Amino acid sequence: MTKIIEIKNLEKSYKQLKALDGISFDVEEGEIIGLLGPNGSGKSTTINCLLSLLRYDKGTIRIFGKELKPDSYDLKQKIGVIFQEVAVFDELTVYENINYFCGLYIKDKALRKKYVEEAIALVSLQDFVKFRPKQLSGGLLRRLNIACGIAHKPSLIFLDEPTVAVDPQSRNSILEGIQKLNQQGATIVYTTHYMEEAEQICNRIIIIDKGKVIASGTKEELKRLISMEEKVTVEVEDLEEKVLKKIESNANVDLVHYDGATLYIAYRKGKNNLGDLIDLFKQNKVKYTSMFSEMPTLNDVFLELTGKALRD
Repeated sequence: MTKIIEIKNLEKSYKQLKALDGISFDVEEGEIIGLLGPNGSGKSTTINCLLSLLRYDKGTIRIFGKELKPDSYDLKQKIGVIFQEVAVFDELTVYENINYFCGLYIKDKALRKKYVEEAIALVSLQDFVKFRPKQLSGGLLRRLNIACGIAHKPSLIFLDEPTVAVDPQSRNSILEGIQKLNQQGATIVYTTHYMEEAEQICNRIIIIDKGKVIASGTKEELKRLISMEEKVTVEVEDLEEKVLKKIESNANVDLVHYDGATLYIAYRKGKNNLGDLIDLFKQNKVKYTSMFSEMPTLNDVFLELTGKALRD
């Protein structure tokens, strides 16, 4: 596979704070890479260094096999960037905004018109081409922001939390659009705090914390890194302390949490945890309204690897 991005031993400090501490990873052509991490982990610094928006102290970065510099316009033409903050012109219509940003790279008017129309169709803005940004909902505005960043058909796209504060319908539309871009040949670096999104669309996931890459792999590979193998949730009231003690004494149990209405159990291993729990409830005449089992999610992986402490 062709390496689109190569980062080796990247370091960046802000006075006494080491934002990046020897980060290394590659992105191969055709991947959707999820770049995840808590607030302050180094995600934004990494992307800013990648895009030559920020100088780094040590290490190397190569994009399309070359070092990206502020004046590397041949490389920048191949890159699309959609930041979290919407950046469009309020005085221009939807069509005019997309046409303007596309025109920064595509000078041929006929080709640009084709590309703009394809970008509008990709994000389903056909009914809003004459609207100005202030007339759009949050979801439509996000879709316009994406269209402006990808209209010139870049082969490498950076998407920084593109679904923040949008409704489920808009989120679904945006994710489908991202997958279409990937199917059309774009390599995508995707940052998000929504673990279910990364689990849904990313081929591979890189987790950064405290300026280091702490895990990398497919979602299945990451799930094998943690101790939890099964989660059981039970809706039950008035669960006696002695029953909780018996559950906790099970050698397979890693964590038990009960809030007076819902019982949560994390198991390290075991093939009949649910059956054993039902038997225990029958023996102790415990009545419950629902019980279900599920495998660990990417959110469980993220919390176990980065911790549950609040970040700034």
